[in-house]
Amino acid sequence: MRKDLGMRKGKMVAQGAHASMAAIFKVAYTDAEETQMIIDTTDVRIRNWLLGNFKKVCVYVNSEEELLALYQKAKDLGIITALITDAGLTEFNGVPTNTCIAVGPDFENKIDMVTGGLPLL
Repeated sequence: MRKDLGMRKGKMVAQGAHASMAAIFKVAYTDAEETQMIIDTTDVRIRNWLLGNFKKVCVYVNSEEELLALYQKAKDLGIITALITDAGLTEFNGVPTNTCIAVGPDFENKIDMVTGGLPLL
């Protein structure tokens, strides 16, 4: 989460929820009739997370540059990740703004390679 934006707590919670959902939808697809969304539970990272405790840890960065660097690092490591860009309708004066990323679900040791040194939010 970007702490430098000074988002209200509710806004931060909403952005984090968007990121978590977006990460899962990255590995989803629709059936042939496009009537159902299917999440690929053959991917052990997804299955373990969905059937486990849905572990989430909220950490922060102090700039968009830090956020984008972590996003790229997660992508480079093959970790499921999602970047959230707020439309700016309720904050940010109408300017689309990168607010947060989801890193994972994935194996904890891989996620720690990206977020392990960050402070808790």
